[in-house]
Amino acid sequence: MREAPLGPDSLTWRLGLPRTALLLAGRALTMQTAHPTIGAGVRDFSDFRTDPWGRLDRTVASLLTQLFGGRRSIDEARRLREMHKTITGTGFDGERYSALNPEAWAWVHLSNFDSGAVFLDLFVRALTRPERERLYAEYRQVGGLLGVRDQDMPPDLAGLHAYVDDMVEHRLDANATTRDLLESLTLRDVPPPSRLVPKPVWAAVRPAGRHLLRDATVGTLPPRLREKLDLDWTPEQERRLRRVATAIRRISPAVPPRIMHYPLAYQARKAALAAGQR
Repeated sequence: MREAPLGPDSLTWRLGLPRTALLLAGRALTMQTAHPTIGAGVRDFSDFRTDPWGRLDRTVASLLTQLFGGRRSIDEARRLREMHKTITGTGFDGERYSALNPEAWAWVHLSNFDSGAVFLDLFVRALTRPERERLYAEYRQVGGLLGVRDQDMPPDLAGLHAYVDDMVEHRLDANATTRDLLESLTLRDVPPPSRLVPKPVWAAVRPAGRHLLRDATVGTLPPRLREKLDLDWTPEQERRLRRVATAIRRISPAVPPRIMHYPLAYQARKAALAAGQR
């Protein structure tokens, strides 16, 4: 494993990670669980059905550590690989699977990048081509830390786009896990995200949250994957998503960075900005 964590000289640290990135968590998870190996592993080992908010918190905490943890990201990468050694079983097609299957292991990481790039374009700002290339190079660096093989990561952005298109066309499809995941986005049987949120308040805001999560997930999926998952997407839904995205882009700069960004990302962003001023 190449131990090369990101640091203050990285674009990733300068950008940080706004809390609004959670809007595309459903997209990333849908793209991942549509892979047969990942879908089977989540079916057999994940607690997202019984503890959706806790599972989301742990996933976000791991990703934050991978990207912004400095030397701690090395330990996190080792922890993840060790934990996933035991995630094995029988897949949807009756074949044996392992979470450390190289294709599946790479797809989790690279689909996170793909979803992150879509988030930035839609909810933050459009990146320049050099910024996109640099961000992808940094994700490849983190991939090396996680033990993703070089040959499983396209060398550049054009290669990544072709890779994602190929995965969508030939490897991703609907399965029981994607159906369960998409159902969970309705928030129908999902409890409040915190015990501090009273049930009446949750009942009042849940309908708006349901629409927002569904729009942000379904509307940003590759159209071909929407088709394979039999998900409707209308022009009116597209306009609604664009209106929400515009509002978030306009409002976000007024929110103090300490509040807008996750704490670990905020500290990394401060370190990167300070390094750039020296």
